[in-house]
Amino acid sequence: MPLFLPGIFLLGFNIGTGSVTTMAKAGATYGMSLLWTVMLSCVATFLMINAYGRFTLVTGETALQAFRRHIHPAIGIFFIVALTAGVSGSVMGVMGIIAEISYEWSKTIIEGGIAPIYWAALFIGIVYLIFWNGRTQVFERALAVIVAIMAASFVLNFFILMPPLADMVSGLVPSVPDIADTESDGRGPLLLIASMVGTTLFSGLFIIRTTLVKEAGWTIGDARQQRRDALFAAIMMFVISAAIMSAAAGTLYIAGVGLDRPSQMISLLEPLAGAFAVSIFAIGIVAAGVSSQFPNVLMLPWLLCDYQNAPREMTLPKYRIMVLLISLLGLVVPLFDARPVFVMIVSQAFNVVLLPLTVACIVYLGNRHDLMGEHRFRPATNCGLIAIFLFSLITSYMGYQGLFVMLAS
Repeated sequence: MPLFLPGIFLLGFNIGTGSVTTMAKAGATYGMSLLWTVMLSCVATFLMINAYGRFTLVTGETALQAFRRHIHPAIGIFFIVALTAGVSGSVMGVMGIIAEISYEWSKTIIEGGIAPIYWAALFIGIVYLIFWNGRTQVFERALAVIVAIMAASFVLNFFILMPPLADMVSGLVPSVPDIADTESDGRGPLLLIASMVGTTLFSGLFIIRTTLVKEAGWTIGDARQQRRDALFAAIMMFVISAAIMSAAAGTLYIAGVGLDRPSQMISLLEPLAGAFAVSIFAIGIVAAGVSSQFPNVLMLPWLLCDYQNAPREMTLPKYRIMVLLISLLGLVVPLFDARPVFVMIVSQAFNVVLLPLTVACIVYLGNRHDLMGEHRFRPATNCGLIAIFLFSLITSYMGYQGLFVMLAS
């Protein structure tokens, strides 16, 4: 298996339209002042990826198998239910955003454009056809190509639309914008910060990581390669997320224009950045959405196989039906004209709630001598994980506060 393929898979999983929407909204509303959130989240993501990966290198067990055997079966079932609920919301938001972006983009070619429902059906069909093949290698290589397109699009866009360097540097200093968190669209900083953490520090990312490490056949002898792969994924997450935020900060924020619907990324950016930059950004958004849709629709069957320690045979009828039903959720936003930005932000904020438990589980497992032996987590690793646990509690509280204010207004 190529050196960075598991990391690329995680990158495609992590950087979806949830990241694009959240980072673009942060840049459009607060400039680069929340860049510190991205940096801390990516550092924490590296530590978590590495910790979960190391556990599998030593024990040969995936996360859900370990939860079931060494903690309690109910913990594994809880993660399956919670993660499935989270990705179901993500599937709706992802496809809604892709469809709306493609609709606005098509207006430049066809008068009146192609309706979002047709775009949603097209992309759902593409993802499902690739899934129908049933082989993990097909998913991974398809993701590698799509992620490369996405990364190139956003990085190129960064150099076209980058804000002042001083703004980016000052954004690395932790601070919360002094703006009331009272707007019903989730624009307030507390909910947005929680969403940014949720879309980066996603519990499903670490659960799936253990499956990928086991499937790659890595053992403790591959610890250095596993660490390099985790570092690659975390660095690219930061680069792409920062590039998306910079594009919005260098245009929409400077112009004093907010961001409420995905289509605004096209209609508002064009007069500020030009047609070429907008096209590049749109390609990146579509690639991000498709890349994250693959693991989103596969989440439930993969988790079930993981929990039962069963082969990931995706050609079985029960799994094909599961994936089809989850995929069809992508039609909800175009059919009912829901607000995909709202759906995505709430969905990503919900992910933060799972993070404290995800951290607590790996701290417990990684320090058990009967499981890890001489490879038990070192004090430095434990300190880092405890810091992430405290960070997750703070952001969870911020997310709860933001959601409460938003729903009460």
